[in-house]
Amino acid sequence: MPLRVHDTRRREKVDFTTQSPGRVSMYVCGVTVYDHCHLGHARCYIAFDLIHRWLEASGYDVDYVQNFTDIDDKIILRSIESGEDWRDIVDRNIATYFEDMDALNILRADHYPRCTEYVDSMIHIIDDLIQKEHAYVADDGVYFHVDSAPEKYGQLTGQSIDAVRQGAGGRVNETGGGKRDHKDFALWKQAKPGEPVWPSPWGEGRPGWHIECTAMSLDHFGASFDIHGGGHDLRFPHHEAEIFQSECHTGHAPLAGYWLHNGFVNIDGEKMSKSLGNFWTIRDIVQKVDPFVLRLALVNAHYRSPIDMNEQLLKDAQRNHSRILQVYESALRLAVDGRQHALPTPDTASSDPLAKSLGLLERLAEGFAQAMDDDFNSRDAVAKVLAATKQLQHLMTLGTDDGDKRAIGNYAKQWLEETAGNILGILPSPDLLLAEPEEDPRKAEIADQVEALLVERSDARADKDWPRADAIRDQLSELGVVVTDTAEGPKWDLE
Repeated sequence: MPLRVHDTRRREKVDFTTQSPGRVSMYVCGVTVYDHCHLGHARCYIAFDLIHRWLEASGYDVDYVQNFTDIDDKIILRSIESGEDWRDIVDRNIATYFEDMDALNILRADHYPRCTEYVDSMIHIIDDLIQKEHAYVADDGVYFHVDSAPEKYGQLTGQSIDAVRQGAGGRVNETGGGKRDHKDFALWKQAKPGEPVWPSPWGEGRPGWHIECTAMSLDHFGASFDIHGGGHDLRFPHHEAEIFQSECHTGHAPLAGYWLHNGFVNIDGEKMSKSLGNFWTIRDIVQKVDPFVLRLALVNAHYRSPIDMNEQLLKDAQRNHSRILQVYESALRLAVDGRQHALPTPDTASSDPLAKSLGLLERLAEGFAQAMDDDFNSRDAVAKVLAATKQLQHLMTLGTDDGDKRAIGNYAKQWLEETAGNILGILPSPDLLLAEPEEDPRKAEIADQVEALLVERSDARADKDWPRADAIRDQLSELGVVVTDTAEGPKWDLE
């Protein structure tokens, strides 16, 4: 089946085609780098990482652009509050952004332009919009005049400009500054004391937020490109403002062939908010949750669907991830160098258990691909991987000799790496998975004490001195030690 994607502008699922054969141009709105990234950012960039991975796996050459908004009201406010130079704030948060994305196994985009690198381009676009009477100069900057292109209003949200006009009652006073209409938005902001500024034909100032993405996407891709992505909250006003600016400047429509928007993340049923005390930065959550587990929790939902992040969701992700890793590790240990036999032809109707199992796994691989071709349906794709882990586990019991086992191990390894690894991005590297765990330094500090207590405990149990054995158990518990009694004797570890 062909790849189908849900286009926000057309409000339906459509076949995916590209402007240049075999090549995808994709622009995704990046972060405003005034602080650490949060869980909402993780959702967005994992979603588009998944899309990026599947497009490349499908044979496309993806040219992926993701910007940094490095001048903005929030950055300026953070600079004023902290006394730190705004450029230092930007550089530090860009560095931590990459650390967070790397932790979540997000592939790098091809380009990461910064807004401040494109101010001259923004000025050129604004000047052109003024000349074409799509924008006007006010006493506090330059504004885009929305009524100059009413046919472009509401392309992503379905809002009617007539309804908005009626609801506004013609008011302009409450919009601030020199706006002619409450719908108009800033292209250039007049300089304020203490703010970073750039020279322009309309006096010193800085660009508005919306014009930044227009300048960067036009510079990289020209008047039109294949995919424009971002969070659901960016549809209005940001992305609709981009449509106004770009299409009125270039005279070409549509700006993007497909608009893709990921869903929100809630925390325990409530919108994530600092005021509610449920605001999670990526740095906070990966201290408590394995980044691969967090990634699985987020991809185990369709990218357009909202996610309610809660303890149960993370527990389920942890359990499922452990199942996948267990099977993957078994496959890695079987897939050793040496002679291996050819596997039989997959056939679900075969009486040969090996051929039948391979046939079922082939169907699951096909189902995985069909799910991803259906608007990147990662939830169904994850379900196929989880079903495959059971079948792969069974498969690895069927080898009759070392040659069979090596072949089966390599097959299982490849199956999981092509799906859970390369596409879903939830597998660690083989070296990391097979590495011997490092000894906890805390264990070394108390090892002698614990071993002595275990000897005492064994003696007490042999003498049936249960009160003494219980007292030693309590001592071990106070040290944070968990004891497991085995046929080879007691084993211990830290809680």
